[in-house]
Amino acid sequence: MTQTATTSPADLVREAPKVLLYTRIRRGPYFYASRKHGVEMYSVYNHQYHPRHYGDPVQEYWDLLNGVTLWDVGVERQVEITGPDAFAFTNMLVPRDLNKCAVGQCKYVFVTAEDGGIVNDPVLLRLGENHFWLSLADSDVLLWARALAYNSGMNVRIREPDVGPVQVQGPKSKEVMVDLFGEGILDVPYYFLAHEQLDGMDVIVSRTGYTSELGYEIYLKDAYRNGQKLWDAVLAAGEPHGLKVIGPCHIRRIEGGILAHGCDMTIETNPYEVDYGYEWMVDLEQEADFVGKEALKRIKEEGVRRKLVGVEIGGEPLGSYNDGSMIDYFPVHDGDRHVGRVTSACFSPRLEKNIGYAMVPIEYVEYGTELTVETPHGRQRAVVVRRPFVDPQKEIPKTDPKKTLSQG
Repeated sequence: MTQTATTSPADLVREAPKVLLYTRIRRGPYFYASRKHGVEMYSVYNHQYHPRHYGDPVQEYWDLLNGVTLWDVGVERQVEITGPDAFAFTNMLVPRDLNKCAVGQCKYVFVTAEDGGIVNDPVLLRLGENHFWLSLADSDVLLWARALAYNSGMNVRIREPDVGPVQVQGPKSKEVMVDLFGEGILDVPYYFLAHEQLDGMDVIVSRTGYTSELGYEIYLKDAYRNGQKLWDAVLAAGEPHGLKVIGPCHIRRIEGGILAHGCDMTIETNPYEVDYGYEWMVDLEQEADFVGKEALKRIKEEGVRRKLVGVEIGGEPLGSYNDGSMIDYFPVHDGDRHVGRVTSACFSPRLEKNIGYAMVPIEYVEYGTELTVETPHGRQRAVVVRRPFVDPQKEIPKTDPKKTLSQG
């Protein structure tokens, strides 16, 4: 389209421009497998193409809540830490005390910077005494960790292994996993892992996920060689159970209180600002002198000036977040005063309301505080509420799958 004197720049805005698929951006191990299901929208995550949805994010939400779903999450790149000093180095990298993490256990952790900022919030998998994987959110932890190791004097090896995870999520995920690995897979506790084999492929299975639903992640070794083979195996096991291929369900993660690095938190925010300053998450009493420890001690003593809160937002439905409905933060106002921003928001079909997270000054964090949010539909009334919005005690993903496994 050529711009003329009667065509304004606004007339040229395309609501959903294409994403260029080319060689400069990496393709994950399941790129060719997952695109066969009709990817409608991609984003770029950890320098890789990532399927966001397959046409109807709301239907994908219901598929997750009521059945079983398969996700291409090969973008969750692994940082592998090994060597004689791997435990000491990894314990320096994160604020959690890894003396409390057994071999075979997983932990949700922060990787913190020297000023307490959140570099990343991966799931840590402890595969051995001195063998760790960090399953990453979207930021360059491989470079961060290698730089720290270079100056630490520790004997460690840090690399990105050829490992790619998929997620099998939803209440019927247990049936699919039993068909793949046998009933013993149901003995894996919440946030633990197991070493398994599937049709000659070496995998790690963890009872984790990005949904606050019952679910598993399958970490495939030699992923670029065997990606299609694993994908097909999961599809075949899932077919009798109505498995659907979907993208990451941001409606469910917002309902469940799960934060997204890059929007709800960044290197410019610290654990206390996002309300994750629990003693077990940021252990300031441990012996390890982890990166950012002194800064976080000071922040805790002084208190924070802002905090991430849950909000309910009035007005028309805001979409599903990963459908292109929120291309920028929503400004938050107190009267005419701009005081903060909504970092993630969506319409929850089961709650029948708009929900999200907002970073606001500390004087606005009390439940019931009324604010105004500037949405694409105009200024709307908002109120600060408790998060998570659904299942605050995480009882759903912690449920013993053996008690609810369908028989027959």
